[in-house]
Amino acid sequence: MGFTPTVIDDGSTDNTAEEAREGGAEVISHKRNLGKGASLKTGFEHTLKEGYDAVLIMDGDGQHSPADIKKFLELAEKHTDAMIIGNRMDNTKNMPRDRKLTNMFMSFITSLICGQKIPDSQCGFRLIRKELLQNITIESLRFEVESEILIKACRRGTKILSVPIETLYGKEASQINPIWDTCRYVAFLLRLPFLK
Repeated sequence: MGFTPTVIDDGSTDNTAEEAREGGAEVISHKRNLGKGASLKTGFEHTLKEGYDAVLIMDGDGQHSPADIKKFLELAEKHTDAMIIGNRMDNTKNMPRDRKLTNMFMSFITSLICGQKIPDSQCGFRLIRKELLQNITIESLRFEVESEILIKACRRGTKILSVPIETLYGKEASQINPIWDTCRYVAFLLRLPFLK
């Protein structure tokens, strides 16, 4: 399973696009910041347009190790109809406490809704098959998009598998706000009956 690195530059004001191109990646830029949901939608549309079998997504905050990509690919070869998501929750000693508690809460609720155990529902390191991308429509703009994709996948009978990954915590600031993103998550749950 080969892949081409693609970076969705969501209206950044730094050198993200230039550095990504210098590193050999294809870059698709938004003129202004549209949010994570919009970035994923752009990436998914690109995946389908180019005819790839799957997309492997990573957050751009530097907290995921590219060395873990092979774990996703190996599991994907064995389970051709599953969605694969990274799991950081087996080793949380370096995870900020508020982020850990927020993740545990959201993962518990999402697992109940999905009817499957998903230990790290907020992890942005995922492998998603084109068949699923063709059959879901993203409606969320911010970080609740992680749960939206999982719930819509489960509604379509997709098996969710988890793979342990390393998480790198440096000086970069997380874009996640535990209070506001929990509020958005609750608001998202209230919209569930109306989602396609």
